Amino acid sequence: MKKVLLLFLLLILLLIGVLFYRTLFFTSKQLTSIPPSRLAIDSGPAAEHLAGAIRFPTVSNQDNSKNDIEAFVGLHKFLEETYPLVHAQLTREVIAEHSLLYIWKGSGQHLKPIILMSHLDVVPVAPGSEGSWTHPPFSGEIAGGYVWGRGALDDKVGVIGILEAIEKLLAQNFQPNRTIYLAFGHDEEIGGIKGAANIAKRLGELGVQAEFTLDEGMTIIEGVIPGLATPMALIGIAEKGYVSLELTVDGEGGHSSMPPRHTVIGILSSAIEKLENNPMPHRLRGPTLKAYHYIGPELGIGARLVFANLWLFNPIAIKQISLSPAGDASIRTTTAVTMIDGGVKENVLPTRSHAVVNFRILPGDTIDKVRDYARTTINDPNVKISIYGDIQNEPSAVSDVNSHGFGLIQKSIMQTFPNTLVAPNLVVGGTDTKHYQKLSKDIYRFLPVRLKQEDLKRYHGIDERLSIENFSRIIQFYGQLILNAAGGENN
Repeated sequence: MKKVLLLFLLLILLLIGVLFYRTLFFTSKQLTSIPPSRLAIDSGPAAEHLAGAIRFPTVSNQDNSKNDIEAFVGLHKFLEETYPLVHAQLTREVIAEHSLLYIWKGSGQHLKPIILMSHLDVVPVAPGSEGSWTHPPFSGEIAGGYVWGRGALDDKVGVIGILEAIEKLLAQNFQPNRTIYLAFGHDEEIGGIKGAANIAKRLGELGVQAEFTLDEGMTIIEGVIPGLATPMALIGIAEKGYVSLELTVDGEGGHSSMPPRHTVIGILSSAIEKLENNPMPHRLRGPTLKAYHYIGPELGIGARLVFANLWLFNPIAIKQISLSPAGDASIRTTTAVTMIDGGVKENVLPTRSHAVVNFRILPGDTIDKVRDYARTTINDPNVKISIYGDIQNEPSAVSDVNSHGFGLIQKSIMQTFPNTLVAPNLVVGGTDTKHYQKLSKDIYRFLPVRLKQEDLKRYHGIDERLSIENFSRIIQFYGQLILNAAGGENN
């Protein structure tokens, strides 16, 4: 008995030793001794330019006939007038009538180009919500140290930030040694099917194979990650896939005074309940796992111990991460019932009821897996399951965190946002980069906007705004990234 107890104690000590050994060598992956950027930005005119762009209501509606075409034409003209050096020295092509492709030719044709992306369109303002805005959504007001309006965060800030940076570099007679493509789509908010898809097609015709591509996606968050007070810049190295399934139940109808045991609405409701109560499983892997390889070493000793030893504590980590909707979405394929209808009158049995369920697909899962999961989970031949809509995307490839491009982005962040940590992550929404997969092996999704928890609701919401100070840093970031990537150093 004593030998057994001694052996047990030795095993416990060995386990503790392994845990603390792994924790000891679970060290920071942050760059050190990075000098700050010395690129000076005149924040006043830059803020006016962003405000001016916001005043063009370039809204993308699902029904294209409702779009204000003149707003896109006006924005194009505004950009021409605001950035004369860009339009004099870069080549510009209008793609699919409203998207823009700029080519800044580099001196070193042996160097692979880079692609900087953003988009010109914005989401609609919810009807009836206009009065809840502090400043009208398309007024482009500058007040209280902020630029207000739709597009201030998503994503005219990217378009104007990039163009401001290049206009300044051109004024300093800078010429890149690496060709730079600027790709600004006009329908990102409804899938980029006309804009980004046709820009990507054009780049393919030009034979472009980029060193890396950078689009919007993740941001710099502060006070959002539990146990971490330092701002964290998250670079999306992949994004989830997308598919919606339509569930349809047909019946005979009739008078409500003589109903069957279950109406078509009841059958459909049961199917929905099964999907919501039995979501696809959690998996801490791929981009999200890489994120915690970067985030974990910056946390307290308890969290470091867990993330350094996921071989043992994986269930604990998953439970903790899944407590928030954002965390939960990062480790599973999500299920969201978004549309439902059925019935025409209160005393008439409906002959058909249908619902739409949207899935955001975790890397490692596929559209076919999602469809098979839905069929198996519902397990009812009365429920027909089919793909809904024109947009279906498999999860993207995962870009390399050890690449030249990731290192340049990380360095540029640390130069322009001192005392900010950097980590890769998974984008749970969608971007125009889904159309660029063949053009670049390494695609990154990051917009250098610094946000607190209370700011997150402003995306696609009421009182979208951006601080003037933050916008200056955004311009500085893009300028510094261009200098780092195409200025002759580290190339």
